[in-house]
Amino acid sequence: MAAPRFVEGLFEKAVSLSNRPTVTPPPAPPGPAVRWLATWFGSGLSPIAPGTAGSLAALPFAWGLNGWGGPWLLLAGALAVFALGIGVSDAYGRAVGRRDPAEVVIDEVAGQWLTLGLVLLVFPWDAVSLTLGFLAFRVADIVKPWPARQIDRTTHGGVGIMADDMVAGVYAAAAVLLGLTALEIWIVAP
Repeated sequence: MAAPRFVEGLFEKAVSLSNRPTVTPPPAPPGPAVRWLATWFGSGLSPIAPGTAGSLAALPFAWGLNGWGGPWLLLAGALAVFALGIGVSDAYGRAVGRRDPAEVVIDEVAGQWLTLGLVLLVFPWDAVSLTLGFLAFRVADIVKPWPARQIDRTTHGGVGIMADDMVAGVYAAAAVLLGLTALEIWIVAP
């Protein structure tokens, strides 16, 4: 009779263990390549305005791409960083357990390059184009005009992290192009 009681005790123990809540281990930290690319070489780790820090860190690379191959290379770079950023930002977000971590700024890099590349198709690389492109992108990225805000709220993963900044980049470029064209027509031309 001891055997059935022993088996019954094992069964009760197994049931009690299976009813315990499962403990999910903390996510593994992102690998060094993912961390460096997602935070754009650490610029996104800035304690103050990481998005702005990421946009600033994108400028030397934009200058190099534009100097080497013009605005078309800068635009190609924006698209390449966008594609790379989808995987990198998704991996980083999953690793840290957050949907859109503030320190991920590779999206700002792609959006900033898109803004500048579109502006430089029409206007030269100078202090005015650079400053207006930078400021317009930061405003558009923060304000998130439609559909950027919708994308940011409803699209998850790497695509959601990256796509709203590309939309902001297009809006920023359009604002700068309109503004510089208006200045050229109304102030410079007469």
